[in-house]
Amino acid sequence: MQTGQIMTRNVITVLPETPVADAAKTMLDNHISGLPVVENGRLVGIVTEGDFLRRAEIGTERRRPKWLQFILGSGREAMDYVQAHGRKVADVMTRDPFTASEETSLQDLVAAMEAHHVKRLPVTRAGRLVGIITRANLLRAVSGLAREVTGPAATDETIRARLVETLMAADWRPAGLQVTVRDGVADLHGIIIDERARQAAIVAAENTTGVKAVHDHLLLIDNWSGFYAEPLAADDPAPRAG
Repeated sequence: MQTGQIMTRNVITVLPETPVADAAKTMLDNHISGLPVVENGRLVGIVTEGDFLRRAEIGTERRRPKWLQFILGSGREAMDYVQAHGRKVADVMTRDPFTASEETSLQDLVAAMEAHHVKRLPVTRAGRLVGIITRANLLRAVSGLAREVTGPAATDETIRARLVETLMAADWRPAGLQVTVRDGVADLHGIIIDERARQAAIVAAENTTGVKAVHDHLLLIDNWSGFYAEPLAADDPAPRAG
């Protein structure tokens, strides 16, 4: 899936000359936390709610210790002053923001958002804004795809083959793996040495097309002590151990 398939196309924008107060009101009125800044159709920056945290109006302008001001220099202090007192969007916006294209894969998109610690990326084509992608767009994609019907019913053997293939390809796969499927109910048997592998195996089963329920029989064994714990049954007061 590519960015262009899930991005928001009708983007609310502001101009560099837009007053800071107007930009803040636009965000509040439209329940959004960021606005691309455009000039003659071209993206020149982005302003977000974070740009309004250090403002003189609310007494939150940044105050650094004198020794740190000396180290950072007067230029940094001047930038802080503009951020706190600037009246136009151009004074507080982030210039030349990171962007995505319509062809950017969602894998690369999420990696970029994580790497740059941002919640949204403008989407551009030849420098012109064509959309914006946010975490909300990704959530909607997950929600929509999770509800999709995944195809016609499969036989138990087909379901089992798919699940075994998925589990055997994983480094965390249970040792001595045995999988049985009956009427769409998958039973998992095997040995794990990390409780997280149990959750991963269950998730893999739940995501296998045709699986209706999962019964966990995986045995957890501690490599050091030899202690083992069987999965907790619904009516058991405590896990069985030995």
